[in-house]
Amino acid sequence: MTKWDKYLIVLILVISISSMFYIKNLATDQGDKYIVIEVNGSEYKKIIFSDKDKAKYLDIDTEYGFNKLQIEEGKVRVIDANCPDKLDVKQGFIKDVGEVIVCLPNRMVVEIKGEKNPDNNIDAGSY
Repeated sequence: MTKWDKYLIVLILVISISSMFYIKNLATDQGDKYIVIEVNGSEYKKIIFSDKDKAKYLDIDTEYGFNKLQIEEGKVRVIDANCPDKLDVKQGFIKDVGEVIVCLPNRMVVEIKGEKNPDNNIDAGSY
């Protein structure tokens, strides 16, 4: 193996690795994020947030139960609920597009979506 063969192998490796990072960043860029809150399968509220937001609190009081959300700095969590197991409270913050908090007893779903791909289909391209 000559010196030029080694240079060619290194060049191919560098191009491959850099293109992997470029494609990963391109595929996961979802634009501005927003929160969709659904209760019993219907949209309850839609909140657009930024990374610079101060802490906000939102009470969701429906016929199915009570949940209190904390929204801050581009992330959201449930801080209080009247459901028996409180799994939604124990989950903590979510911040990435596609992450979901579910409270089954109260029929509430909190999901983070992105403007560029609101259905969260990574494979969906812009055809």
